[in-house]
Amino acid sequence: METKTIQQSVVFAAPALRVYETLMDAKKHASLSGEPAKISRKVGGTFTAWGTHISGFNLALHPGRKIVQAWRAHDWWPDHYSIAIFELNEVDGSTRLDFTQIGVPPHRYEGHCRGWQQAYWTPMKELLEQGSTSAATRANIQAARQRIRTGKV
Repeated sequence: METKTIQQSVVFAAPALRVYETLMDAKKHASLSGEPAKISRKVGGTFTAWGTHISGFNLALHPGRKIVQAWRAHDWWPDHYSIAIFELNEVDGSTRLDFTQIGVPPHRYEGHCRGWQQAYWTPMKELLEQGSTSAATRANIQAARQRIRTGKV
């Protein structure tokens, strides 16, 4: 089975622990999409995000430094998980997040590349740096929710 790898980097004007908490705190995570999230903070614990569209379990957790998760979308091949790695490096109060997702199904690669940018990094950047998301970001997230609901992801 052929898969693809996503690699993206983004810098947030926020400390690494705040970036980590935005990803790992269920309430903060849900504020990115407006959809429910349930996130265990234990290695081996499970999570869901975007309602139940995303699910998986934690492989390694190092607060403020690194998150490694087995991650899947509900419409992927049965029992197929990717590995999502979030590496956080703080420099002068800002945090560089280096993201790698290994094992993405090819038919979902473009959508997930766009999704990480539009539904995670952009709203995170706005929330962490400005305290709220822009109208354009909210519109992009609403469009993503609509694609998920209709199965046109």
